[in-house]
Amino acid sequence: MSSRASILEKIKQNQPSVVSELPSLTFLGLDTFDIVEKYKTVLKSIGGDFVEVKNYDAIIDFIKNNYDIKKRIITTLPELAEIAVTDWFNDDPHTLKDVELTIVKAHFGVAENSALWVTDAILGQRVATFIPQYLAIIVNKNDIVATMHQAYDCIGDQEYGFGTFIAGPSKTADIEQSLVLGAHGARGLMVFILE
Repeated sequence: MSSRASILEKIKQNQPSVVSELPSLTFLGLDTFDIVEKYKTVLKSIGGDFVEVKNYDAIIDFIKNNYDIKKRIITTLPELAEIAVTDWFNDDPHTLKDVELTIVKAHFGVAENSALWVTDAILGQRVATFIPQYLAIIVNKNDIVATMHQAYDCIGDQEYGFGTFIAGPSKTADIEQSLVLGAHGARGLMVFILE
């Protein structure tokens, strides 16, 4: 056996066991409540915000009361057609430059960094989450996992053309060493945690 093969064999033998049950997190001493609480705490700490909602009607009410619905709002969800345009998927992406709010639903969230996993299957267009002034993402509270290791277990075998983790609003401190929101994406992120 070559040195390389010997080293690789030793690495394989010493791999930590991977817990594949999701969202069962008893090995961390966490239950679903703790995971959601951790998610909310981290999201607030990085500049995002959240609202816990029971259904899509609650989301519609919140948006009507907190956003200017006279401005351009787009969504990938037919349940929100009352407040947002749903037939923009085939438009030239450049026509989305005036979008005030984009609303999408995440596949799942990650508590340790408040990231939300979205793919082209639910985005409509890739630019949809990066170009609006504000972004709202819906995630089912039972679809929040504790760690990025578990997140990668969830997406490891999936096939998708484009996927990204989104956490918090866009921010950078590269510009004159001042914190700037919205330099590379949405200025604000609202997460609707759906029961």
